[in-house]
Amino acid sequence: MSTPHSALWQRIQSSAMDVLAVMGMTKNTGKTVVLNHLLAQAEAAQVAVGVTSIGRDGEDRDMVFFIPKPPILVWPGTLVATARATLQRAKVRYKLIDATGIDSPMGEVLVVKVLEYGEMEIAGASRSSDQLKVIGRLKQCGASRVFLDGALGRSHHASPAIANGVILATGAAIGGGIQDVIRKTRDRLAILGIAQASDATRSLCEPVFARGGVGLWNGAGENLMLADIATLNAAETLLSYAESDLTTVAVSGAVGRSVWRALGSLAARRPGLTVVVADGTKLFIEATDLVQFGQLGAHILAYRGINLTGITLNPFSPMGGSFDAHEFLLAARAAFADYGVSDVMLEQRDNAVEPSLRA
Repeated sequence: MSTPHSALWQRIQSSAMDVLAVMGMTKNTGKTVVLNHLLAQAEAAQVAVGVTSIGRDGEDRDMVFFIPKPPILVWPGTLVATARATLQRAKVRYKLIDATGIDSPMGEVLVVKVLEYGEMEIAGASRSSDQLKVIGRLKQCGASRVFLDGALGRSHHASPAIANGVILATGAAIGGGIQDVIRKTRDRLAILGIAQASDATRSLCEPVFARGGVGLWNGAGENLMLADIATLNAAETLLSYAESDLTTVAVSGAVGRSVWRALGSLAARRPGLTVVVADGTKLFIEATDLVQFGQLGAHILAYRGINLTGITLNPFSPMGGSFDAHEFLLAARAAFADYGVSDVMLEQRDNAVEPSLRA
C-alpha cells in the first residue's frame, strides 16, 4: 500500500503512547472518520493494532439523530474486541481469538482477528475496570497499539488511567459559526487539559487515588481527613472543614455541581487552596467555573494529566451550517497553535490518496 503518512499518524508513531482514545466533542464531529483514518494508516505502516469501543459504534445510522454515518473499516490482521451480538452483523470474515468473560448489554466481549477488509460494528465494555482488562487482552493477543472509540457524553475512556493519549474530534456539528466552534472547543480543552500536579503534591495525595475517596491536608502537609466516601456525596464532609488550616483537597471521583460549590466555598475561605482531581474527565463543570475558581486564588490540578495528541476537524454538519474546510483549518490552527490540528479528509484529498483508502 502506498500512502503518505499523515501528520497525525506521525505524531502518534513518534510518541510512546500505545493506547489512544478518540473522543468527540459531540455527535457527528468526525470521530469514526478519524478512527478509520488511523486504522488505514496503521495498515500502511504495518503496525499491529487493536480496536474497541466504550459503547456501540459502527452502526449504519446515528442512534441519536438517525443520520447515516460512516461504518468502521477494519483491515486484515486488525484485532477487534466487541460484543458477541455485533459479530452476527459483521461484514467481514474473522477468527475468534479470545473470550474475555466480560459481559455487556450486547453479550460477552470477544476478541477476534479480522481476515479481510470491510465493515464492522463495535460495542465494547462500558466500565473503566473492564476497559482496562479488554485493552490488556488486545495487547496479549498481539496489538502493539490500541485505539478506543468513545461514545456520546462519556469521556472516562479518555482518562489517562485508561489511555495515554487522546484525540479530540470537533467540528461544525457543534453549532454556530467557526469562531463559536473554536470557543466551545477551547472551553472543553480548558477542562480536559488541567495541569498535572507536582510530584510532591501527587505523592501527598497518592493514598486517595490508590484507594478512592477524599483526602484533606493542612499547610504542614499533615493529613486532616482520609475517607473512603463517594465524591458525589462529599460536599457536606468538605464543608465541615471550612475553618480548618486547609491547603490541599484530593477527590478521586466525579466532581458535579454540589461538590464544586463546596470546593468554591472552601476556596473563598482558604486563599491558595489546591484541589487535585483524578484528571480532567472527572470535572462535570463549565470552563467559566474554572476561571471563577482561579479568581479566588485557588488551583485545580490533575493527579494524572491528559496527553492531548491532536485535534481533528470535521467542517461538515448533517444538520446544516457546514464550513469551508480550508478556512476552518486555518482558523483552528491559529487558535490552537500548541496542539496538532488536522482535517484528515482534507489532507487525504490534498495528497490525492486513492479512494480505497479514504476513511
